[in-house]
This record gives sequence, C-alpha cells and structure tokens, in this order.
Amino acid sequence: MKRMYGLIAIILVFLGVAYFQESKEQAAQQKVPTVGVLQLLTHPALDAINHGIDDSLKAHGYIPGKTIHIDFQNAEGDQSNLQSMSARFVHEHVNAAVGIATPSAQALANATKKTPIVLGAVTDPKGAKLVANNKRPGGNITGVSDQAPLEQQLGLIKKLTPNLKTLGIIYTSSDDSATAQYKQFKALCKKENITLKVYSISNTNDLNQVSQTMAGQVDAVYVPTDNTIASAMQTLVANTNAKKIPVFPAADTMVKQGGLATYAINQYKLGRLTGDMTASILKHKSKPATTPIKYVRHGDLTINLKTAKQLGITIPKSYIKEAQQKGELFK
Repeated sequence: MKRMYGLIAIILVFLGVAYFQESKEQAAQQKVPTVGVLQLLTHPALDAINHGIDDSLKAHGYIPGKTIHIDFQNAEGDQSNLQSMSARFVHEHVNAAVGIATPSAQALANATKKTPIVLGAVTDPKGAKLVANNKRPGGNITGVSDQAPLEQQLGLIKKLTPNLKTLGIIYTSSDDSATAQYKQFKALCKKENITLKVYSISNTNDLNQVSQTMAGQVDAVYVPTDNTIASAMQTLVANTNAKKIPVFPAADTMVKQGGLATYAINQYKLGRLTGDMTASILKHKSKPATTPIKYVRHGDLTINLKTAKQLGITIPKSYIKEAQQKGELFK
C-alpha cells in the first residue's frame, strides 16, 4: 500500500511539473505579439516594402518565430481574399495589422475599428477615407504615404524630352491612390502650361488596346503609383517602345521593368518606416489616432540606360552620375 501511495505521489508531482511547464510556455506565447501583414499582390515594389517592414522589426528586436509572430498574407489581387484575410487577422486578435497598398488597407479598415492598423504605402490616406486627417488620423489607423515627388518627376520629364508637346498619363480608374495622384499631376501640368492627355483603364485587360492608342497620340507617358499597371508594365512598354515613346513611371521598380527614368521614393525605405511605426505601437503603445501620417519627401533618381538606348535618348552625364551616387542605374 505504501508503495502505491509513493507511486501516486510521484505521478502527482510529475503532473504538477508538466502543468507548470505548460502554463509557463503558454504565458510566454501570450507575450509574443502577432502582426498581420496583408499585401495586395506579388510585385517588386510591394515586395520591397514588405522586406523593409521585416528588416525594421528585426532592428527593433522583433525576431520572427522568437519574439514576434508575423502572419503574412498575399491576396494576389483578389478582393475576396483581401476580405477573408482581414477577417482572419481580427479572429486571431493580432496586436497590429499592416496594409501594403490602398486596397489592403481599406479591407483591414472595413474589418476592424479597434485593432491598430499601419498603412504601408498609401498615397492619400484621407482621400481614401482611411483617416479623418493626415496630421491627426483620429481612429485606429496611421502609417506611411508613398506620395510621389511630382514636381521632381515633371521636371525630369521636361529635361529629358525638351521637344515635348503632349504628355500622356495613364492610370487605373478604380485605384484611389492612382486617381489622387492623377488629379495632383493634372493641376501641376496646368500650372506649367503642359498639355496633358488622359487615359484610364479598368483592369489589365484594357492596357494593351489603350496604350496602343495612347502611343500614337503623345510624346511621352507618365504613370502614377498604380499597382494594376505595374503588374503589366511589359505590355505598356512594348507598345510605347514600338513608337519610340518614353515612359516615366512613379516607382523605381517600374523603371527597371522598362520605364526610362524617374525620381522615386525608395520602396524599401517606405517599408522600413512602416516597420518603425508598427514597432512603436507594439513597444510604446503609441496611439494611431494621434500619430501623424509620415512621408518621404525627396525622391532618388533612377535611370534605365538600356531603355534610353532603345529610344535613342541621350541621358546627360550629370544625371547618370547622380543616379550612380544617390539612386539606381539600370544598364
């Protein structure tokens, strides 16, 4: 009988230790924050933002699998995916959610009014109805704007196409960021007395026909920050190159895909800034409602020399030197 009591005591001690260890592990897991990252689609610009977010969080001591859990979801351009993935973040009670590109941020905003949301590259947060005010958001959302340096970009277009008579702009009508940027660019062209011819598409299926028409009517093309066109940049470039028409996109990654040149906000830097703001929410409990939208005001010069050669355009040596030292030069 004594032996049986001793055996029972040992079992009870073992169970107690096991329970204590399990409770300890659960407590540790509860202390590890979870961040949901929702990306609109796979594209070099958006991928660079995500990379910047990861590196920033690591720099703040948040190591995936150890001190933070990152639930990364890619909607691949599907609106229903955006909705279900946003709902997933709410269901798992993430500590913060990051929306890379405007549609991702809007899906998150529709899913929750409580969970802190950080905008990863949304051109006009107020215009997209994500915040009440860019200086004082007022709700559960703050973040980073990828507003392009339009004056720098237009100045570059004028320098590299001195005989410019008609400038075309093409954008996706359903893209809030692209639409906002188009309106700002239109006002800037009016101020500079530049004739702007406007073309819009609904989806990538429209791009081939619309860009063919455009290429026969303009001397150069400007493309705002537009995820739809970015995903089909090769179609646009093929049609404009056939007519020797240069394309000046807003994003540096679109220059790499065949655009001629731009002054672009570095996408990776946008991601780092987004990660910094996310870390501040996790570490310091900063409130989105009183955290102003942040901007990167100055663009870096990006040039595609291969495209310039194809179009017969000579890039000034001063620009090549600037791109080499401060931006990017694709050969």
